[in-house]
Amino acid sequence: MTIKEAQDIVDKWINSTGVRYFNELTNTAMLMEEVGEVARIMARQYGEQSFKKSDKEVNLADEMADVLFVLICLANQTGIDLTDALQKNLEKKSIRDADRHKNNEKLL
Repeated sequence: MTIKEAQDIVDKWINSTGVRYFNELTNTAMLMEEVGEVARIMARQYGEQSFKKSDKEVNLADEMADVLFVLICLANQTGIDLTDALQKNLEKKSIRDADRHKNNEKLL
């Protein structure tokens, strides 16, 4: 699935099953909640925190998909073509960081 296809699929789902988009502020708050859930799993799975018994059934892939879903909702609501935005962002990074990481002693 392309990013454009994902944006179209989410839009169709929102307008049928979801009824309508939550407003932009609500979706921004929801995005922060979902990112927090990813962070919680990462801190426990790859960091030094331990899982609680209630955390045992967590699914990192599903939580990342939740982040992507809400981000796509926000892009759709604000008229952002994520394919175009990502391409432009990668071009910017390629120019700005052409030698930056190669010359970073911390990465060697």
